[in-house]
Amino acid sequence: MFNFAQKFQSEFMKKIKNPWAGLSDKGYNCFACAPTNLYGLKMEFYEDGDEIVSLWTPGSNYQGWLDTLHGGIQATLLDELGGWIIARKFQTSGMTTSLNMKYKKPIPTGENITLEIRGRVKEVKRMFVFIEAEIIYEGEVRRDDLLHIPEGCSRKGLHVLWM
Repeated sequence: MFNFAQKFQSEFMKKIKNPWAGLSDKGYNCFACAPTNLYGLKMEFYEDGDEIVSLWTPGSNYQGWLDTLHGGIQATLLDELGGWIIARKFQTSGMTTSLNMKYKKPIPTGENITLEIRGRVKEVKRMFVFIEAEIIYEGEVRRDDLLHIPEGCSRKGLHVLWM
């Protein structure tokens, strides 16, 4: 069976290696991106030019209603993507301080579903980095957000503020 997601990944995007993947013995167990978290999302990330992308399959264990992806999981997908944008594009870490989302349509769950979570830096202004992100299913934006990240004094710890 032809796997569009795998073909898309290999031809157009560069996979980002998870630099923390070998640190589970030191306590790394991120719900969103740790490959060893039994209950986690196990997100993987790719660089596509100025954008960071994750292709993810929403299993039925992440539904909030019948065959529908839970809204909190959707928020987690976008929140984690924002963190990886900061890590990759600014070579530092950040934390979310506020998150405001717009749900456009339900997102289905199932092992045959592939979501594209995609985001980019929109603007850097004073102490903030503004990030746009969306979840796409079958070519249609199902949810989008604008992320604001205050940079902090030394750029050593960016704070993520979704607006």
